[in-house]
Amino acid sequence: MTTDDSQAAGPPTPPSATLTEDAVPASARPRATAGQRTRQRRKTSVLERRYARLGWLFASPALLVVAAVTIFPIVFSVVMSLSNVNVTANGFQLSGFTGSNFSLVVGSPRWQHDLWFTVVYTVGTVAVEMVLGTAIALVLERLKVGRGWLMALLLLPWAMITVVSAELWSYLYNGVYGLVDQILAPIAGHDVNLLGTPVDATVAMGVADVWKTTPFVAIIVLAGLVMLPGDVVEAARIDGANAWTIFWRVRLPLLRPTLAIAVMFRILQAFGLFDLPFVLTQGGPGTSTESLAMLGWRVMFQDLKFGPGAAVATTTAAIVLVGCLLFLKVFRAQVGQEETV
Repeated sequence: MTTDDSQAAGPPTPPSATLTEDAVPASARPRATAGQRTRQRRKTSVLERRYARLGWLFASPALLVVAAVTIFPIVFSVVMSLSNVNVTANGFQLSGFTGSNFSLVVGSPRWQHDLWFTVVYTVGTVAVEMVLGTAIALVLERLKVGRGWLMALLLLPWAMITVVSAELWSYLYNGVYGLVDQILAPIAGHDVNLLGTPVDATVAMGVADVWKTTPFVAIIVLAGLVMLPGDVVEAARIDGANAWTIFWRVRLPLLRPTLAIAVMFRILQAFGLFDLPFVLTQGGPGTSTESLAMLGWRVMFQDLKFGPGAAVATTTAAIVLVGCLLFLKVFRAQVGQEETV
């Protein structure tokens, strides 16, 4: 390079001028003042509020639908249960406040029997479904080939409408031409009608319910098993634990949140039992298999006693809500005790 070229290029750039912002130490950078930080937080909060309003705007159609089909009927049922309902030729009218509907319902032996039956049926069927569903999920987890096909077949009973599956089981339980009668009649020496006695009818309904809803529990538990950390199980195997010990001491405690979700869903569904006994037994023999949902339907739509019928529905919803809250409280307390150990 000649002297003229070096003069035309100008003086060399000092090293400090080539440093970028990333090369400057954080301690040497100018710190933002309190006013700048306040303005930045304000900008962030304004942006968050705008996004929140936009989210509520997009969700408002779905929220309106939920309010129309869920919240409004619940509120109206509570209002009706606390009112004097007068049935006229043009419909019904609400007049005045009263608590007699609840006292009439709660003091009724029929309501007490239906409550007892619903609670026993819910506890029994949910317990059986949880055990069978967990066992099926453990089997599906170990399958490497054909798991998708088996899951699809497993979901068929769950995807079937309950009324349709109840009609299917009514043909199986028929005391004249049913498959169950054809199998048990030669053994018993006479026709077998499983829906003819209270205990047999309750067990038969439970079998039909377990057949339909166990796949739902199995799919939920299988999802929880797949999400379990493999290193924990592998560490237990290295320590010499067998499969049974690993399940009870390692996998089952980790599955408790998943099992709690499955139990919650099944309690909500089983406590609202209506279509299965309506098709299979009509609540019989007598009222031995009548659930609270069936009682509310009969009082409101057959007897046209809208106030007591609404009280039955309200008490049923309140019992389910209290039961679920107590279950969640006990579950959280148990999890908290395990974490502190």
